[in-house]
Amino acid sequence: MDNEGREKVALFRFGVISSLVARKGMSWGEREELIRGIVAKSWEIPGSPRSSISRSTVLHWLSLYERAGAKVEALQPRPRCDRGTTRALDAETEAALVALKRELPAASLPVLLKMARQRHLLPSKISVSLPSLYRLFKRHGLDKDARLPEDRRRFECELVNDMWQSDCMHGPRVLVDGKMRKSYLFAIIDDHSRLIPHAQFYLAENLESFRDCLLCAMEKRGLPRKLYVDNGAAFRSHQLRYGCARLGVALLHATPYTPEGKGKIERFFGSLRKRFLPLLEEPLSLEELNAALSAWIDSDYHHRVHSSTGQTPLERYLAHLSLLRPAPKDLRDYFRTPVRRKVDKDRTVSLNGKIYEAPLGLIGKMVTLLFHEQDPSRIEVLFDETSQGFLLPLNAAINSRVRRTARQQTVLTPEAPSTTKPAYHGGSLFESGESS
Repeated sequence: MDNEGREKVALFRFGVISSLVARKGMSWGEREELIRGIVAKSWEIPGSPRSSISRSTVLHWLSLYERAGAKVEALQPRPRCDRGTTRALDAETEAALVALKRELPAASLPVLLKMARQRHLLPSKISVSLPSLYRLFKRHGLDKDARLPEDRRRFECELVNDMWQSDCMHGPRVLVDGKMRKSYLFAIIDDHSRLIPHAQFYLAENLESFRDCLLCAMEKRGLPRKLYVDNGAAFRSHQLRYGCARLGVALLHATPYTPEGKGKIERFFGSLRKRFLPLLEEPLSLEELNAALSAWIDSDYHHRVHSSTGQTPLERYLAHLSLLRPAPKDLRDYFRTPVRRKVDKDRTVSLNGKIYEAPLGLIGKMVTLLFHEQDPSRIEVLFDETSQGFLLPLNAAINSRVRRTARQQTVLTPEAPSTTKPAYHGGSLFESGESS
């Protein structure tokens, strides 16, 4: 309690005993009647939740005032004589705890207490609370992190497509098959121009959604040199990193719990929440929501002067078109799912419960199968990073008519005609002269 607080308490106490101080020469009965009146009243005591005052407390305050020569300062609460010390700890133990705190400045109080027990700096019979530890360290100036703050600086890439930033934002609910479902916005922003290469709402916050957004951005705006993304599961996979590396794109992940590095994409999300989401009229389908988003970005965001650059995102981006790297025509094949398989002796490999035939020269070898999750039937086979073509589904009926004449040669024998009915050779379904 500071000086002003102690003075307020002294004034309150004086107000309580003032009727006893003012009247001199009272009889014992008159004095007791005044004390009973004080005790019976309800008081608002400063710094205390109590509302009543006992007889002994009134007499104690009166005695302090009279012995001090009628000085109101005597009614101030006295500071604790052990203030600034821990009554449960001796000086040696306090010094050991302070030394441990200086050794481990970033450790939390529970961790420090555990370490003190393990190192036998704190006897097991002594119980110390976390607030007591905090007060001890505060008294020695150790209540704050003494490490230097991390050096953070505002940055901006020199050219367009030098770096793209991406993150995910929780979006509004959309109507899907008669039910309302939550949507998630994946967006990508160019660091130099603040242009949005692509942004789209999805029904899931996962890797497939982000990959689709990234591919759409690359198809529209070319290839970036660096891609700076969040550290979440939706942005992490070997397939994504490997596909970006094959395209010459460095995939960078933000440090966990440091949103400062993604300031530009976070600012775009803030603009979208203020200027786009309030315009929506629910309920909307996912397709309607994405159509409205694209229209807002193209007509509003890209043509609004940015306060940091002094230009609109579109004109700042178009000023460097000659430096853009176009995406390859087979862009989506760079992000196919890879699977390792061994070709069996009968030239077959299995994938997703189906059997496929591999080229003859791959028998017994480990190969890599590349396929799209959306089209698992189109499977390319690689051996030593070289394409060996595409696999064919196993046709056991055709294989039953294959005659092996040598280790590397096969001859397809014709199927014998049936004696009960003529063989079908293709052509019209119905013979001439017959009507359907």
